[in-house]
Amino acid sequence: MQYFDRATRLIIEALQEDNRQSNQLLAEKVGLSATPVWRRVKELEESGVIRRHVALMDRERLGLSLCVLAHVSLVRHTEGAVDDFERLVRSSREIIECHAITGEADYVIKVVVADMKAYDQFLQASIFKLPGVASVRSNVVLREVKYETALPVNP
Repeated sequence: MQYFDRATRLIIEALQEDNRQSNQLLAEKVGLSATPVWRRVKELEESGVIRRHVALMDRERLGLSLCVLAHVSLVRHTEGAVDDFERLVRSSREIIECHAITGEADYVIKVVVADMKAYDQFLQASIFKLPGVASVRSNVVLREVKYETALPVNP
C-alpha cells in the first residue's frame, strides 16, 4: 500500500467528492498554494493513482432501471473460453463491472439495462452465444443500499 502525506490524502478525498472543483478551491481546502496542489494532482495522474476523470450518471434517469448481478461459470476444457468471455465483457456496454471470483462461479458481472426484456435480449445476443459459457445465475437487484465510488485513503 502506498503511503500519502496528509495534504495528498486531502487532495484525493476532495477530488473523489468533486473532481470539477477549481485548483484554487482545492488548494484552499488542502491548505497549500495552488501550484503545489496542481503539481501533486499531476503526480497522482502520472503515477496512475488517478486513472481518469469521469462524471457519475444516475442510471435510472438514463432509463437503465434493471441492475443484475450475474454469476457466470465457464466450461473449463473449452480452449479460449476465458479470452472469449473477457473480450465480450470489455466490449459490452451493458456490463459495467466484472470480477473473476472464487466459489461456484468463475465471474460475477454487473449488468444494467432498461428492463427484464432487455436483459433477456442481452443474454441471448451475447452471453449465451459464447460456447465456453456453461451457466449463468442471475440475481436482480431490488434496491441499492449503498453505492460509493470514493475509495478509502490510508490514514
